[in-house]
Amino acid sequence: MKFENLLAETDGFSRFQITLMSIAFITRFTLPCHFLVHNFISDVPSHHCNITALDDGDIFENLTQEQRLTVSIPAQEDGALSSCEMFPQPQLHLLYGPSNTTDTPAIECQNGWVYDTSTFTSTIATEWDLLCDKKSMSKATTTIFFVGVMIGAMVFGSLSDRFGRRNMLMLSYILGMIFGMASAFSKSYVMFAILRFLTGFGITGISIVSTVLCVEWVDVEHRRIVGVVDSLAWTFGSIVLSGIAYLVRDWRSLIITITSPLAVAILCWRWVPESARWLIATGKTEKAHYYLRKCAKMNKRDGFASLIKPEDLSGIVVSEKGQKMYTYLDLVRTPKMRRIAILTGIIWYGIASTFYGISFNLTGFGLNIYLTQLIYALIELPAKAAVYYCLEKIGRRSTESGALLLAGLCLGINIFVPKDKWLYRTIIAVLGKAGSAASFSTIFLYTSELYPTVVRQNGLGYTSFMARIGVSMAPLILMLDDVWYLLPQVIMCIVAITAGLVTTRLPETRNRRLPETIQDVEQGN
Repeated sequence: MKFENLLAETDGFSRFQITLMSIAFITRFTLPCHFLVHNFISDVPSHHCNITALDDGDIFENLTQEQRLTVSIPAQEDGALSSCEMFPQPQLHLLYGPSNTTDTPAIECQNGWVYDTSTFTSTIATEWDLLCDKKSMSKATTTIFFVGVMIGAMVFGSLSDRFGRRNMLMLSYILGMIFGMASAFSKSYVMFAILRFLTGFGITGISIVSTVLCVEWVDVEHRRIVGVVDSLAWTFGSIVLSGIAYLVRDWRSLIITITSPLAVAILCWRWVPESARWLIATGKTEKAHYYLRKCAKMNKRDGFASLIKPEDLSGIVVSEKGQKMYTYLDLVRTPKMRRIAILTGIIWYGIASTFYGISFNLTGFGLNIYLTQLIYALIELPAKAAVYYCLEKIGRRSTESGALLLAGLCLGINIFVPKDKWLYRTIIAVLGKAGSAASFSTIFLYTSELYPTVVRQNGLGYTSFMARIGVSMAPLILMLDDVWYLLPQVIMCIVAITAGLVTTRLPETRNRRLPETIQDVEQGN
């Protein structure tokens, strides 16, 4: 008897599975809030040097604010006032137009800055004056956060295969709650950066554990629903984030607001079951039988207990001889597993680099940051509806490859669209976002189906690690526009198309049972 047959005895998709997926939905919706909040809390608003110290006596008395700025702050080549320099004394002759006389050399801002608060009342950039030569520090917090996510993925992936999905999920809830809240009360930039790293480390368990747990409890016919519902939780969180960020414009309050739902997740954890597949694979048949009976009872299959006994479960999943504890090394010990690990690692890197490269680029399209975030989120709804259809009709491999190639094509087209054609650029960028969102929706399910039960969390941990390398690189790639303003799009286009082509080398998993052991993968069972 295979586990799929056993799951059918308890009903592979009913109240038990729907309850589990609902809890996962509630908790996963916080992920995009934390992953994308840096678009808002790290923003550098318009600013100029504080010139109040130059108002000596009545020099500024009869001048408008615009005139005061003109005589106090040097103009750049494009005519805009400098954000980082000021004159040591007011240059009143500038009121009468360009002068033939040599202006006094400008100096760095001496008394801080004045910020435009029309979009944000405060960000970390305004909190600690991360401007001018420190501007990169503001964007660096995004990379620091995702380095935490990257390391967390490896740790939670390994621990979940050792100690179970359920326990690691609770640990992730608690760590995310503690460090997320603590980061909102940071007293310095260094403290904030460290706590954001730890927040990323903590919440990554939610990302990789909840999906696997749901996939392992659902029958073959309904696995695609898990993938789509999980991804819709992300979309819902992205939509909500645009509204929350619009209403809560102080960075500390914003972090507290998006972290608070984890309290609900902690309360709901008591209803989260352990994976029966994992329990059987690790020899814990008594506990597996307990959860299977619980599933059968909730799904109104009361005859299960009389049909299946705990001792009957030991032969359902046969572990490789001599192996009890699995590690990341098991992903590369055998030929087919090694091939899957290499290919999925490349694909996850490409997906994440593309998705977040587009998601982090919310400016330059002629729309405000909140509206762009909302449009990017809303386009995911039809994209994921298409994924649900395509997963069944054309399979996982073709859906994944097609979505990545669409994203790459849109990025390539936008290279040739002039910057002043912001409407066309926005439409093409949104289509690219739809493709990247569809690829992310598919890859969680696809990867869960490729890796066997005994190393499934290790597999998700490893691929998530590769994805976070891609995410960490995305802000750095965007900063290459200083070298050539089209370079970031060229790089992301190449990465997306390469990942799409690599996907075609993976096996199809549609309508196939989940592999339980590494031997299943090597034998093609």
